[in-house]
Amino acid sequence: MQRFLIIDDHPLFREALQLAIRSAYPKAEIHEATRIDAAVDMIAATRRSYDLALLDLAMPGTSGFDGLLLIRTRFPRLPVLIVSALDEPKIIREALAYGISGYVPKSAKKAELASAITTVLDGSIYLPQWYERASPSAAGLDNAELIARLATLTPQQMRVLQMLRQGMLNKQIAHELDVGETTVKAHVSEILRKLNVVSRTQAVIEASRIDFDQIDKV
Repeated sequence: MQRFLIIDDHPLFREALQLAIRSAYPKAEIHEATRIDAAVDMIAATRRSYDLALLDLAMPGTSGFDGLLLIRTRFPRLPVLIVSALDEPKIIREALAYGISGYVPKSAKKAELASAITTVLDGSIYLPQWYERASPSAAGLDNAELIARLATLTPQQMRVLQMLRQGMLNKQIAHELDVGETTVKAHVSEILRKLNVVSRTQAVIEASRIDFDQIDKV
């Protein structure tokens, strides 16, 4: 059973997120917080970690990315999907730099919200299609910069990336590494963030351009 934490101070939108979550995960356990400090307390107190936090950037008592940074700092393994009325490319780029797992506008319909949630839980980063079309990806990097990005991966993340190149699924990777699927998803999200790509497919395409032996020389 998946566990979700909705962090939003608007009752109607919390209800909309509940409906989107249950359309994809009918048996999900869903908790709500209307303030960042309450959300932090709930995450810290839970015996079993949440699978995903859905966060509105504009929360009472916070400014800018303060709430996101607090959660990312305290709970770096918790995937965070931003659901915000702010949809400027600059804001999305900055949020991505802070390690979010996805960004979806509040104007999105229920089907898109559900798709964003399932995409993130599958280990990929979700971004609006208009943003993906408008934003450059790692495909524009030269080999030297791509090698430098690959060199930032931890040994375990590098092993996960190599298994992705082999076409292995999260479940297979988890079995091979003797870890949980949630751990694999966290590794995949970090790989996408560090390579500045938005999907597993893009990560594999970029990694396939490089002889991994070159990375040790960086």
